[in-house]
Amino acid sequence: MIHARFEFAYPGFALRADMQLPGRGITALFGPSGSGKTTLLRCIAGLERAAGGLLRVQDEVWQEGANFLPVHRRPLGYVFQEAGLFPHLSVRQNLEYGLKRIPPGQRKVHLEQVVEWLGLNKLIERDSPAGLSGGERQRVAIGRALLTSPRLLLMDEPLSALDAASKREILPYLERLHGELDIPVIYVSHALDEVARLADQLVLMEQGRVIASGALNEVLGRLDLPTAHLDDAGAVIETTVAAHDEEYHLTRLDFSGGSLWVSRVEREIGSVVRARVLARDVSIATAAPQGSSISNILGARIAEIRDERTDRVNLRLSVGSGQLLLSRITRRSCDHLGLTPGMEVFAQVKSVALIA
Repeated sequence: MIHARFEFAYPGFALRADMQLPGRGITALFGPSGSGKTTLLRCIAGLERAAGGLLRVQDEVWQEGANFLPVHRRPLGYVFQEAGLFPHLSVRQNLEYGLKRIPPGQRKVHLEQVVEWLGLNKLIERDSPAGLSGGERQRVAIGRALLTSPRLLLMDEPLSALDAASKREILPYLERLHGELDIPVIYVSHALDEVARLADQLVLMEQGRVIASGALNEVLGRLDLPTAHLDDAGAVIETTVAAHDEEYHLTRLDFSGGSLWVSRVEREIGSVVRARVLARDVSIATAAPQGSSISNILGARIAEIRDERTDRVNLRLSVGSGQLLLSRITRRSCDHLGLTPGMEVFAQVKSVALIA
């Protein structure tokens, strides 16, 4: 586990954070610009020294009381918004810069592994990083950070400076790292689609405070948090590829609450994939729909209704054994259907996005 507690003040801004994070997987720090995400990350890195701070990473104390481990002695990797590659070095030399920081006997990540994980085979012999695309440059920067064999990897909005094409290029590599790495990753972002695609844990920040922390779908499923008000609010579902329908070019995804049909995906039967269902794409019926063009209809129970005092209401639905969905419908429809918490209904899922 990672235990981090910091109090840090700038003129006009104060960071007060206390959180415990898992020792494996990707934890996303999410919130609007100015919420304190990068400041918190810099405190973890040791780039900022918070008075009275505490940081324990696994069995090591990096900060407590007067004990403060300087940044150069913290076994971490840091990936910034800009790749920051050395222009006078080749791609290989940029990667080896990270490798040379660690004595050979202490290296847990090797050059060949990083090249394979990040698809750098065609880039490594380049004489200079000058001709690399934005996505390629960030892949090299991530590789350099990994080659320091870190106990902890910090990523500060690594996709924010990239265009849409470069983001699409790099995201599959980040997903692969998610499965390959046995170290915790703390990933800063203000883009909910990135968080939904990559994160296992979510720390929600607002005005320098941690207002929620927990498993990704647990936090996304809370109607009392700002994430429920976003246009792209929704739920993330871990599913398994169960069948392919070759005639209609569809794939069936099974999960604990039932099945979802999506456009044909090139994954083997049994593959685990992550799907995202937005609240605006879930409508409610009180009786089993007949003659509908919507093929994804799931039995559900209304766990909570939150009236936003506008024309809309948000619903949290329980589907199967512990799976959550969100639905956003008009207040008029809610009243017309007589919806109440605990009511058994049918969730009509208009669209499903396969995100991993």
